[in-house]
Amino acid sequence: MKLNDIRDNEGATKARKRVGRGIGSGTGKTGGRGVKGQKSRSGVAIKGFEGGQMPLHRRLPKRGFTNIFAKNFNIVSVGRIQQAIDAGKLDAGAPVTAASLKEAGVLKRIKDGVRLLADGEITSAVTFQIEGASKAAVAAVEKAGGSVAVAGSSAE
Repeated sequence: MKLNDIRDNEGATKARKRVGRGIGSGTGKTGGRGVKGQKSRSGVAIKGFEGGQMPLHRRLPKRGFTNIFAKNFNIVSVGRIQQAIDAGKLDAGAPVTAASLKEAGVLKRIKDGVRLLADGEITSAVTFQIEGASKAAVAAVEKAGGSVAVAGSSAE
């Protein structure tokens, strides 16, 4: 077999419909858009339009708000930290920070900091220097002989 012999299976690809190429083609003149009207013209996108009736998204009441001061934390479990230590990606002796977690490949990108949750088990004595931690996570780390220093305030 040669490279120039390679072909798609029969019927695997479908030729695109060439619209507006003469009346004889069957899709000429109006090009499948019907006749006249707003939708036959270019640049039309009528997403929530309901024929002049007040659209549903405007009939429903507004609710809630977006807090512009809310922090967006990376959430990491103690089990995931233990996995990284067992794999040799994290040094249990050094303090665990957002930067060290990114370097170890636990985080893809650092957001507004790291929040530690108590999902899984931790057996290594690790020192954490992070922005947030649940009470259960702090208890789990201290039980293993480590410590959690939460930046800004005490453990949440």
